[in-house]
Amino acid sequence: MAQSKPRKMKPSEIPDFVSEVIKAGCDITAIGHDKYVLGDIEEQDAAIDELDRIGEKYGDRDHLKLQIVAYLWSIDRYIELEPEVTRH
Repeated sequence: MAQSKPRKMKPSEIPDFVSEVIKAGCDITAIGHDKYVLGDIEEQDAAIDELDRIGEKYGDRDHLKLQIVAYLWSIDRYIELEPEVTRH
């Protein structure tokens, strides 16, 4: 029996995904312009279960990483990184 392909999240689902992660008590934040993190979790066990449910609902989102980051910037959920200084 052939396995079905894992679901891939659609770009149009990014706002709902972010909203659900925030409602789960997770501080989702862009770090710079190419990364994001699911930060502090308020209610540990319940939030982890909810994040698992959200992950299953939306599926793989790796291909949307930069679009998720851009969306987080657009809603002021980001940490701007200082440029690295090269020392000689």
